[in-house]
Amino acid sequence: MRDSDPTEPQLPVVESVREYLAGDGRQTSLNGRGTATERLRAGARMPAVTAQTATTGYRLTEEQLMLRDAVRLLADEQIAPRAAEIDRTAEFPTDVRELLAAHDILGLPFPAEYGGVGADLLTVCLAVEAISRVCATSALILAVQELGALPLLLAGSPEQKQRWFPDLAAGRHLIAFALTEAEAGSDAAAIRTRAVRDGDEYVINGGKRFISEGNLADLITVFAVTDPEAERHRNLSCFVVERGSPGFSAPRLEHKMGIRGSPTAELAFDDVRVPSANRVGEEGDGFSIAMRTLDRSRPAIAAQAVGIAQGALDVASRYAAERRQFGRPIGDFQLVQGMLADMDAATEGARQLLYKACTEIEAGSRDTSRWSALCKLVAGDAAMRVTTDAVQVLGGYGYIDEFPVERMMRDAKITQLYEGTQQIQRLVVARALLDRD
Repeated sequence: MRDSDPTEPQLPVVESVREYLAGDGRQTSLNGRGTATERLRAGARMPAVTAQTATTGYRLTEEQLMLRDAVRLLADEQIAPRAAEIDRTAEFPTDVRELLAAHDILGLPFPAEYGGVGADLLTVCLAVEAISRVCATSALILAVQELGALPLLLAGSPEQKQRWFPDLAAGRHLIAFALTEAEAGSDAAAIRTRAVRDGDEYVINGGKRFISEGNLADLITVFAVTDPEAERHRNLSCFVVERGSPGFSAPRLEHKMGIRGSPTAELAFDDVRVPSANRVGEEGDGFSIAMRTLDRSRPAIAAQAVGIAQGALDVASRYAAERRQFGRPIGDFQLVQGMLADMDAATEGARQLLYKACTEIEAGSRDTSRWSALCKLVAGDAAMRVTTDAVQVLGGYGYIDEFPVERMMRDAKITQLYEGTQQIQRLVVARALLDRD
């Protein structure tokens, strides 16, 4: 071995890996000079793919296991028998809403001091997953309740929380989230809805599209431009608009492929006056509030996707064990076994990523946006693939509504679209990787 050149940067000598584990992870021998590639060639440590947090893993608590099992039993016994009718009639299941409220499921996202359960993100996702396994529409009641309330949870004042959370936690009121517009979907900063200050009020004009439960919600968190001259990401503000406000209407509902019992509304604001006390956060904070909301709401959509996939896998597995062709169950054939194994792997992989993402987000990971996007990306794609394969396993029976897998396939598609398309999730993940040193 040649002698060291004293002009070359010297890396510290490490006697064992314990020193790396005990150290602060920094390499200073290059004094911060050179590109990341140059530092790696010189022997510097490769940056961690995942930023470390206080949590290194997860295990469901006894309380979480009990809640998951209780919600699953409730869904099997009282929601599953209604799922096909909800889809067929495309009517909002008021009875399911009342059921979820009566069992405090709608109170999961809300702090205990306001009458809620005070559950963490993973616990909320466990409930969404359990309900989605039998009825994606019904699971959206909880998911949308969390989504609409998140701006208040993240940026609302104590007075606002005290004013609105008790009724939301009890399920007496519903809340919706209104960000998307006809020309502002993935490009949320392109919003055109305006909110003009007039004394102690704001006057809102504009429209929103694709708003889940927008026609039913008692409260709607609405994002509007308050300063058209400000920078693109500093011109939005968030407001709570109450149903019944003069000038507010929901002129039409969308006819959808899936989640048919969850109404998706177009909203219109015609000189709607909103008290300044209904503004959430400061003027110009709207875009930040919206993005932080999506960071915490996308895992619930991933949970919906995992639940849909699990429901389809359950049906396909039972069918393969019972359906006989050529004198034997079709589950005896290796091609069918391979499909079922791939479906199980995709579903379980998405589930484990979701649970890990929830713990990282809850722990305040610097990678929150990446974890949120990753779990939705993987789960949404898994749900679409698993439900499509479930239809294939059932053959002709999978294509008709005698079995639920065709409904599950239609429901699965939305998990690749709302709260950010899969392409947007990939951009979020890629940017997180490329921004690292």
